[in-house]
Amino acid sequence: MIKTIRRPVFEAAVIEAICRTIADTNNGLTGTEIGSLLTQSSIKDIDSQNTKWRRLYHAFVEWQNNNQCSNHILTFIQSALSPVRYLGKEELFHHRRHEINKCLSFIGVELNERGKFQEVAKATTISEAQQRASHFKYKREVRNVHQIIFEYCKPELLNENYFHSVFEAVKSVAERIRNMTGLYADGNALIETAFSTSNPLIKINLIKNDTDRSEHLGLMNAIKGLFGIIRNPTAHEPKIKFAIEEDEALDLMILVSYIHKRLDKAL
Repeated sequence: MIKTIRRPVFEAAVIEAICRTIADTNNGLTGTEIGSLLTQSSIKDIDSQNTKWRRLYHAFVEWQNNNQCSNHILTFIQSALSPVRYLGKEELFHHRRHEINKCLSFIGVELNERGKFQEVAKATTISEAQQRASHFKYKREVRNVHQIIFEYCKPELLNENYFHSVFEAVKSVAERIRNMTGLYADGNALIETAFSTSNPLIKINLIKNDTDRSEHLGLMNAIKGLFGIIRNPTAHEPKIKFAIEEDEALDLMILVSYIHKRLDKAL
């Protein structure tokens, strides 16, 4: 698609952002890789002695000025982020791709996991760009987190606010159980009533034998435990005293997601 359509020129600020990302000191391409990819993309390397990002910037700007389109710049990006180059380095691939997509979102293009460009609505704000290319968003998607979680904590996830995103995700479980049962309770009272073995309002199996009963009670206790870990402490502790890092947030999101998926199959 990119090769057959004449792509409009990039604004200088977009080119600079792309170049700074590609040539980032810690996670970017090496000087040798930049030179090789410029050659592959048929872009003249006019400033090879400069710093990496300026070298790339000057090469991109000259090519775009001479050709009045951005096709070969996109070819360079696509080559630099070809998935086959990152076998065994998946985290680096996803880091670079998501950083680049923050820049590309302002021109209405993004690079997907297959290393192919696709059209998207243009981002007009920094928040929109961050939301589309968030590392945390990618990690949730790749772990197949239940879609309902995104509905409950989108504003918090937009800012990668792990404390509030986990809090809102856990609240989604209680709200869903209330919607499924018509109950108005909260916390343990809600869960014990909904999953009562004598008169269950939610059943994840037929509760016909000890195995069924154990599984049913296991999910009930998992939900109660989740509330104990997150709902109660976070409701009373200030954020500064209840820090949640990305890895922990992802682990908790997976647990919340698992509960929602079991509720999807409730009888």
